[in-house]
Amino acid sequence: MRRLQVIAQALREVAPDRRYGRVTAVRGALVEVGGLRGAARIGARLTIDGDHGAIEAEVTGLDGEIAHCLTFADPQGIAAGARADLAAAALTIKPGRAWLGRTLDGLGRPIDGKGPLEAGATARLVRAAPPPAAERARVGAKLDTGIAAIDLFAPLCEGQRLGLFSGSGVGKSTLLAMFARWTACDVVVIGLVGERGREVKEFIEDDLGDALAHSVIVAATSDAPALMRRQAAWTTLAVAEHFRDQGLRVLCLLDSVTRFAMAQREIGLASGEPPATKGYTPTVFAELPRLLERAGPGLAGAGTITAVFTVLVDGDDHDEPVADAVRGILDGHVVISRRIAERGRYPAIDVLRSLSRTLPEAHTPEQETLRLAARRELAAYAEMEELIRLGAYKSGANPVVDRAIRLAPAIEQLITQHKRHAARPDALFAALRGLFAAEDGTREVHDHTL
Repeated sequence: MRRLQVIAQALREVAPDRRYGRVTAVRGALVEVGGLRGAARIGARLTIDGDHGAIEAEVTGLDGEIAHCLTFADPQGIAAGARADLAAAALTIKPGRAWLGRTLDGLGRPIDGKGPLEAGATARLVRAAPPPAAERARVGAKLDTGIAAIDLFAPLCEGQRLGLFSGSGVGKSTLLAMFARWTACDVVVIGLVGERGREVKEFIEDDLGDALAHSVIVAATSDAPALMRRQAAWTTLAVAEHFRDQGLRVLCLLDSVTRFAMAQREIGLASGEPPATKGYTPTVFAELPRLLERAGPGLAGAGTITAVFTVLVDGDDHDEPVADAVRGILDGHVVISRRIAERGRYPAIDVLRSLSRTLPEAHTPEQETLRLAARRELAAYAEMEELIRLGAYKSGANPVVDRAIRLAPAIEQLITQHKRHAARPDALFAALRGLFAAEDGTREVHDHTL
């Protein structure tokens, strides 16, 4: 009886018809498959016979009898006339607790040399829809990140989606590792999309360290096909959604949204889509909210996905199309400044250009008063910084600037930290309170000075 049940279950899982076609042409990265009229759909998966084994692919466009496909691996070895089998179902993965401490590719396959990956009990769609907006819980309480500039000036709350905006080489990866090590959460899911190949292992061993034990890493390096790079971002969110639905507090770190957008642009252009804003195709701006909206609070009673997405701004232009689109979707943005990094202050967060949309509720009234006071001092100093550095400003000319000259360096010192040293928010606000108290000659921060 047991054997009959197994056979019956196997028969139920078999597609009623198995369709296949033949490769008619290979044009660069694009593979054209004929013979699938009426069966192939956009997003459908194919397995194409190659000289070195089967190559997985996805249908990205349809033109009459021809299905336009892109592969998840190098298409070398695919010949005209090769068989292309159409998969019966959408791509799914089966995450579980055994995935913690492991590194996967965009298709959920282990790439860390630690052996096979134990599958979880439930299959999840890699490309899923976010929870219904009207049924989602609200953003929760403030999370301590251990990063002084964040906890003081752009606090992160449970279920919030924050963007890190910066040019290349100013400390994004280091800042992400600080989030992973110190933020209060149950599971960390990290997506490395289009990362340099040599930096993946460095990030895991040097930056992430002990946090790997409660982390899942999904990596697709810069040399991976565009389809795999895009898939890595989707898989990252699918893994995060699995742990969220287990009632856990998930921290999702994705580096970077810009490389996801670039991968989608390559896919769109290869499929014949016309370029639009600065060469980005229209589907790029349609896919961005579909990806980013998957993070955030789950349904009432479920867990949350607190997300930090990095945005690599082109030429340090923070108004370029991808940065502008992402900033309008997320719940806050943190700007990492090359100018600040060049003068040696790390993390190089520009607090005057950074914003958390959970303020002022994320702070207590006293904390918010202190934050606004510190921000005003930094703004007053920044406005006169060039004159001060040139020696053109004369002390006593403006009491507001004189006060900023005394306080701004101390505030800057307060938000400077080593990547191995976590900050404590209570101590930070106490130190800030002490700075103003010392300046005013009292132990309290009076309204007329704030």
